[in-house]
Amino acid sequence: MSTTTRGTAIINLDVEGPVISRHLYGHFAEHLGHCVYGGFWVGEDSDIPNEGGIRLDVVEALRALDIPNLRWPGGCFADEYHWRDGVGPREQRPRMVNTHWGNVEENNHFGTHEFMALCELLGAEPYVNGNVGSGTVREMSEWVEYLTRDGDSPMVRLRKANGREEPWRVRFWGIGNETWGCGGNMRAEYYADLARQYATYCRDHGDNTLYRIASGASDDDYAWTRTLMEQISCFGCEAKPKNFFQALSLHYYTLAGPWEAKGSATAFDTADHYRTMAAARRIDRIIAGHSTVMDVYDPGRTVGLVLDEWGTWWDVEPGTNPGFLFQQNTLRDALVASLHFDIFHRHAARLVMANIAQTVNVLQAMLLTDGERLVRTPTYHVFEMNKGHQDATSLPVHLRLAAGGSRELADGGTLETLSVSASTRDGALLVSLSNLDAEAPAEVTLDLRGGAVGAPTARVLTAERLQTHNTAENPDAVAPRPHDEGVRVDAERPSLLTVALPPHSFVTVSAPLAG
Repeated sequence: MSTTTRGTAIINLDVEGPVISRHLYGHFAEHLGHCVYGGFWVGEDSDIPNEGGIRLDVVEALRALDIPNLRWPGGCFADEYHWRDGVGPREQRPRMVNTHWGNVEENNHFGTHEFMALCELLGAEPYVNGNVGSGTVREMSEWVEYLTRDGDSPMVRLRKANGREEPWRVRFWGIGNETWGCGGNMRAEYYADLARQYATYCRDHGDNTLYRIASGASDDDYAWTRTLMEQISCFGCEAKPKNFFQALSLHYYTLAGPWEAKGSATAFDTADHYRTMAAARRIDRIIAGHSTVMDVYDPGRTVGLVLDEWGTWWDVEPGTNPGFLFQQNTLRDALVASLHFDIFHRHAARLVMANIAQTVNVLQAMLLTDGERLVRTPTYHVFEMNKGHQDATSLPVHLRLAAGGSRELADGGTLETLSVSASTRDGALLVSLSNLDAEAPAEVTLDLRGGAVGAPTARVLTAERLQTHNTAENPDAVAPRPHDEGVRVDAERPSLLTVALPPHSFVTVSAPLAG
């Protein structure tokens, strides 16, 4: 029997941290496998209920998450996508080959208008990633004009001819994707010049002010971040950075092994689980490292950091197309997500957006489709349980361990197995707690200071085994359940709430603020 981990989380209700942007709960839809075609898009002739070809059960499920933004069309695909091929009558659109993902042919039936219709159905802001790798400055500039300009310009006339009179509002624009890799294999210095050039011609039209996101680093490539920051500021400068781009992106994936042998999504042991959690925790140091570099050039933190690709990456499911990146999603994946969100909340002063890869049927998906059936994954439920943190005020959490709380790793390192974050919004407190330990339960006492709360309610996400996952036959194998009995209020000091966490579990506790 494993020893119960015990600790105290001191939360100062009257000490406000930075606001947790709702965009940290963003999503990503690439033309990859069955994310777009077969996921979001089924076509108007499908027997699956749809609106204009967009699958409605997917929309309904994502709306329940208060999805704040959706990144499209890639990913690596963005740098071989030419937007004009995806507008106009669908039957007249040219076909293309998706060389990055499965070498399959696409009919371009899901293009700019369909994506914007999807965002409107979702109530999400569009995040459009432009083509720098194989495109031109003019192509991206005209895409911005097509989407956002009013009046009587050439691109406005084209948009109207294609059935849309009014411009859309599109703030978020990515200037290329992974330009250090699939987006062109560029040197940082070369891309930095391109970023300035592209940003110059991506214009603000009318009252649509662009938020230009430069293609940033992979993992801990701090030199790439430094090179981009040098384009807009100087070492130690106090002046406001030049306004070429407003944010840098960052990509980081969680793997349990080397790239060539990432491991199975469902067949793993406890050691694999702990390696995965240690890899997930590494994002804390990576964000801190990039933030530190940015602080040198932008001490006022006016330039944002955008983690627009993150999540687990396993070997594809046996028998599936290796280029489609379809993987199952277990309780382990859910704990990777809950841990990431705690880290994101702590870095909310610099981290302004994050987009999990990807939304439907690809990598660490929210949803899996199986014909007419739709499956919500364990990761989906973490997003839903945590949605009260969106645009909330973060609270500093000081976690003190009395017993347990760590596991020794095979490589000699140590994994901390408890994670906590907290915020307030609309007169309510929300605390998220993760117990990463595969075997030991935990008890965490929430020591609430500087205020008082009313009666708490709690929910728990767990299962008997870490490998448990949801299927069309058993869609609720991992699903949130009430956990009020797992929270004990101290009779003499009602500001002390003791929360029981089963092994490998995620728990949220909410309570109204009193007074």
